[in-house]
Amino acid sequence: YADSMFNFNLSVKIYRSIAMKEEIKKRIISLRAFMKRQGIAAFIIPSTDPHSGEYVPEHWESRKWTSGFTGSAGTVVITKDKAGLWTDSRYFLQASEQLQDTGITLFKDRLPDTPTIAEWLGEVLHSGDKVGIDGWVNTVAEVESLRISLASKELQLVSVDDPFNLLWEDRPPLPQSSPFILPLEYSGMSCSDKLTLVRESLCRNQADGILISALDEIAWTLNLRGSDIHCNPVFISYLFITQTDATLYILPEKLTAEVKAYLTQNQIQTKDYTEIENDLLQYKGNSIQLSPETNYTLYQAASTSASIIKQPSPIRLLKAVKNETEIKGFHQAMVRDGVAMVRFLIWLKENVQSGMETELSVDRKLYELRSEQCLFQGISFDTIAGYQEHGAIVHYEATPETSSILQAKGLLLLDSGAQYLDGTTDITRTIVLGEVSDEQKTDYTLVLKGFIALSQAEFPQGTCGTQLDVLARQFMWKAGINYGHGTGHGVGHFLNVHEGPHQIRMNHIPTPLQPGMTITNEPGIYKSGRYGIRTENTMLVVPARETEFGVFYKFEPLTLCPIDKEAIRIDLLTDEEIEWLNSYHQRVYDTLSPMLTSDEQNWLKEATARL
Repeated sequence: YADSMFNFNLSVKIYRSIAMKEEIKKRIISLRAFMKRQGIAAFIIPSTDPHSGEYVPEHWESRKWTSGFTGSAGTVVITKDKAGLWTDSRYFLQASEQLQDTGITLFKDRLPDTPTIAEWLGEVLHSGDKVGIDGWVNTVAEVESLRISLASKELQLVSVDDPFNLLWEDRPPLPQSSPFILPLEYSGMSCSDKLTLVRESLCRNQADGILISALDEIAWTLNLRGSDIHCNPVFISYLFITQTDATLYILPEKLTAEVKAYLTQNQIQTKDYTEIENDLLQYKGNSIQLSPETNYTLYQAASTSASIIKQPSPIRLLKAVKNETEIKGFHQAMVRDGVAMVRFLIWLKENVQSGMETELSVDRKLYELRSEQCLFQGISFDTIAGYQEHGAIVHYEATPETSSILQAKGLLLLDSGAQYLDGTTDITRTIVLGEVSDEQKTDYTLVLKGFIALSQAEFPQGTCGTQLDVLARQFMWKAGINYGHGTGHGVGHFLNVHEGPHQIRMNHIPTPLQPGMTITNEPGIYKSGRYGIRTENTMLVVPARETEFGVFYKFEPLTLCPIDKEAIRIDLLTDEEIEWLNSYHQRVYDTLSPMLTSDEQNWLKEATARL
């Protein structure tokens, strides 16, 4: 019976896959017909929305609809007879599978031999051809850079109407959920005080007004949260702030009486979301500050009525440096999340022996345990539960068709997080389910050494994340190993789990790390078709000391969860590294044990025992 069900499910999966590939081909044909009517030889489809979001509502998932590729990052380019998708190393395996037999070629972005989009178009198009984009979903910075690159190939860049309004039957509508107020006990600063900080920045830049289009910046400024985007507590809107007033552009039916009264109390007007372009065209002020991440259509509209001051939004940095209330909230959220993680690890270690658990069932169990915690609002991103070879797919997400059965051997890579009213969590643990190979133990320990090295870092004021990235990679590099993703990203306060402007990564990100910033530490090793390993904590930048050479900062771990010791090669660790791990584990035990039952305390005591 089991074999029959397996064969049936496999047949269904194959049939659905074939049907989807044929549908993708039809969609590309319809897009090419649109292109012909518009007189354009190519059309570029990014993954973003008018708010430059990393995760977008279904309404703007045009790249996914066109190509069938479901990863969060990627750009599709369609010409009259060719098609390509550019994506980064996180999605090479996934994209290769999903694009097969669609007629879309995978281009592995950022590899030396991979042409850029402009280079490829220069090869396949003719001089003078027009390349189309939808200005609503492309940023000013992207458009200006692309225009220069295409001009060097004698190609023109033009903005056209969104083709998917015509081509996409049953296109999902704009999200309709209502925003809600985040109380001062969690935000730590009033909306009016935040508006004052923004207006002070406008004065310094001699700008009459500023358009805010990034949804997490709007939510932070107004102390409002929403549920328009999966896992991100934001709401679709624009915010225009001048020295004397502020206007929130939002679909009017989304506003409750309570939120309307709150906005009125804070002297914030509301207008229909769809009126923003026309209002910018008719703006009476002299100058408008716009972020380079503003969409090109609104940039063009603003440019017709005012001079543009193109600078990053001041809210990015204001939001990234957490206030005392937010920091306290992070600590509290991490304790509750740590309790859920410990209970999950106990359950997993006991139940994996049954042979009945899968990647999907562990995802469900972890959600259940987190949902029992106070102030839980949902997950902060879709859980990555990758067993053995699936762990090598950096952003793997199990489905009923792909979900592996866990066995009492090998490694499970589990990357997950939660949204709480007082903080956002992001944690990865690679969990030993049974016997592991010597190679896996060596790689696990190399990852751990890099993780500890970055955790221990002390650095002078003015240091950016790029200058610290090598700390996490150095031991892997000596073994001829590397990973393609960044080492760390900012984490929002009950906001987006990926937050800028600071990061830790190889490519240069100039924003200095400052006390109050949250950032992850997540080195990894991925061996295709075999296994993946990653260890991740969320950390807080805090003052370290001041010497004759200046002020120094360091990292304080926020995440509280044991790191599996069963795969560690102790012979590869230094005494200092062992002491760091022992100290961290003591902190985990001391903080979490009062929240646990006696049996759970006993398990945690063993899991955090000294090496």
